[in-house]
Amino acid sequence: MLPLALPGAATAQDAGKRPAHPDQDWMGSTIVAHEGLGTLRAGGLAPRMSSRRSVAGVDVSSHNRKVGWSGLRRSGVRFAYVKATEGTSYTNPYFAQQYKGSFKAGMIHGAYHFALPDHSSGSSQAEYFADHGGDWSRDGRTLPGALDMEYNPYGATCYGKSHKAMVSWIRDFVLTYREETGRYPVVYTSTNWWKRCTGNSGKFGRTTPLWIPRYGSSVGALPAGWHFHSIWQHTSSGHTVGDRNRFNGTYSRLKVLANGS
Repeated sequence: MLPLALPGAATAQDAGKRPAHPDQDWMGSTIVAHEGLGTLRAGGLAPRMSSRRSVAGVDVSSHNRKVGWSGLRRSGVRFAYVKATEGTSYTNPYFAQQYKGSFKAGMIHGAYHFALPDHSSGSSQAEYFADHGGDWSRDGRTLPGALDMEYNPYGATCYGKSHKAMVSWIRDFVLTYREETGRYPVVYTSTNWWKRCTGNSGKFGRTTPLWIPRYGSSVGALPAGWHFHSIWQHTSSGHTVGDRNRFNGTYSRLKVLANGS
């Protein structure tokens, strides 16, 4: 269980640095580049998951531009995550159309934050995220925000941080987000990145739901601390919107995650 006390105050680093190409940084973009997960695409092996015990979803960012939500809803998509922020200076210019549009189409929706741990503290990025689309409301249709932890698109793979420092940064974000919204965030990460950059920390599995990318026929091994996954990103080449996901449970369980109970 994570400690309930928040870490120390933010540092001067929190002024932040503007990311160079945030519109190219979407959920899984660097994982594909580093782990070569693109060998099994939409025409490859189907996920080993019963449609009756899972729920179809998508994740989008500014590179998807205006999304045809009604068509996706008719095709069976029932939930969507939308990139809201990156670092402490970028907001998705298509966020309103994507976030509100998915909701109006009848989907359960949520927002995600692309983390840049070398730009500013975890607490400052959690606050920025919560203030720019990542907040949560108990309306039955809003999922807790997601923290996207993946390879650095701008430099050192693990953002120049030791395992201990990376775990501390993630804890800082997680606890601040909970303080801001009343919910623990979902954590999106690959098992390989988690092992490489946190030393396979087991500190977060009891409080934060896991969203795992693996573009094949199964989720594979999970990071330490998690005994099951909540969401599986299983391909990046679906029709209309590439990134496709399955919630690991029934639609009623997805609504439980949205409601926070």
